[in-house]
Amino acid sequence: MNIDFSSITASWSYILEGALYTVELTLITAVLGLALGTGLALCRLSTSRILSEFSRLYTNLMRAVPLVLVLFWFFLLMPEVLKIMFALDHPVMIGADLTAIITFVLFEAAYFAEIMRAGIQSVSKGQMSAAMALGLRYGQTMRYVVLPQAVRNMLPVLLTQTIILFQDTSLVYVISGNDFMGAVSKIAQRDGQLVLMYSFAAVCYLSVSVSLSMLVRRLQNKIAVAAR
Repeated sequence: MNIDFSSITASWSYILEGALYTVELTLITAVLGLALGTGLALCRLSTSRILSEFSRLYTNLMRAVPLVLVLFWFFLLMPEVLKIMFALDHPVMIGADLTAIITFVLFEAAYFAEIMRAGIQSVSKGQMSAAMALGLRYGQTMRYVVLPQAVRNMLPVLLTQTIILFQDTSLVYVISGNDFMGAVSKIAQRDGQLVLMYSFAAVCYLSVSVSLSMLVRRLQNKIAVAAR
């Protein structure tokens, strides 16, 4: 049986454009999601009951709802919500790209928050007491002493979550996003090469995920050796 790869070779530039968008979306979401997740983790550990409960409810809610449902909700309902909020006569169209970034940041922040909370709690309380004794304020102690160690301790888990995020970006195609999966899906339907194109997508996702997982494993071993 001869396999025709012309659907891939003839559309390589379009596929590469989608792949670059997937990488860009993954990096932007990882950075912003980690920043928001760190804030949520600090709120969860705060002595303020309001902040702690808000963070707990937020993380539990986001982790209990499927990502694709959040994407659809934001893409379809948020324009109508903004229309009502600002008393407009037409929905506020957000667009697939902005919807993807906002949705993924809000969703992934819940997972990063739990990872960072565990990382902060893994740092010895004696180090915070020592930093405070040296005259550092709470914010300075977190910024210069606790958070760097928390990130170092949880770096393999953070990178693993980023790999999961990379895989989750494939859902962007359901709102017509121009990501790698969206490009592959459009080419598959255009040329009637469903098996070939989706197999190609599976191999690409598998290759990237396995390669990154191996790097994470090596990093984890190095951190374990350095901690001895």
